Amino acid sequence: MALSQEEVRSLAEQFETGTAESVLAWALERFPPRIALSNSLQTEDMVVLDIAWRIEPKVRVFTLDTGRLHQETYDMMDRVRERYGALEILFPDSAEVEAMVRSKGLNLFYESVENRHACCGVRKVNPLRRQLGSLDAWVTGLRRDQWSTRANVPKIEIDAPNGGIVKLNPIADWSQDQLDQYVKDHTVPQHRLYSKGFTSIGCLPCTRPTQPGENPRAGRWWWESDLQKECGLHVAEKTP
Repeated sequence: MALSQEEVRSLAEQFETGTAESVLAWALERFPPRIALSNSLQTEDMVVLDIAWRIEPKVRVFTLDTGRLHQETYDMMDRVRERYGALEILFPDSAEVEAMVRSKGLNLFYESVENRHACCGVRKVNPLRRQLGSLDAWVTGLRRDQWSTRANVPKIEIDAPNGGIVKLNPIADWSQDQLDQYVKDHTVPQHRLYSKGFTSIGCLPCTRPTQPGENPRAGRWWWESDLQKECGLHVAEKTP
C-alpha cells in the first residue's frame, strides 16, 4: 500500500482544491485496516473525527495519555467514547518515564528547552512512533494558520521520520471560522478548557490560558520565548 513521492505529490495537487470529506473518503477506502486518526481532543481533531466517523463509523482513532493531562482532558476522552464508540489510548513506556524522572526530576521541562524536548519525546513522540509503526497511513487535524511551522502543510504527504507512511491533513486549508461553523452545525463535542481561556491544550504543567490578541499556541510552553510551539509530533524541533 506504500505510495511513491511522485504519487503523493500528484495526490496532494489533486486534493488541494478538494474537500476534507473527499480526502478522508479516499484514504479510508485505500488504507484499511492500517489507517487511524490521531486525536488531541481539540477542535481540529474533533472535526476531523466527526467527518471521518460519518464516512466510516468504525474508523480507528487514538489519543496520547502522557500522564500529566488536565482532568478536563480525561473527561473529554469519555465524551469521545460515548459519542463515537471507540478511542484507543496510548501510554508512554513506564521504564522510560521512570528513568527520565529519576535523572532529571518531574518538572524537568521548565529547566531547559533540551529537557522539554526530552520529556515530550518520552511521553508523546515515542508512544506515537510505536503506534505508527503498525500503520500505513495516519490522519491529523493540522491547519496552516495554526503556527508558522505549519504554514505549508499539504493535505497528503510522506511521513519520512515515521517510516515513510502516508500522512493526511484533510483540513489543512480550513480557517478558524470554518471550524467553528462545522462544530455548530454538527454539535461536535468541545473540550471544556476552551471556556476557561485555553486556546491550545496540552499537558497540565505546560499549558496556560491565552490573552486576547495572543497567538492561539502562545499558551503552550509559555516560558519559552520566541520559539517554535511544537513538541516533535509533527515538526522536529531544534534546540537553540
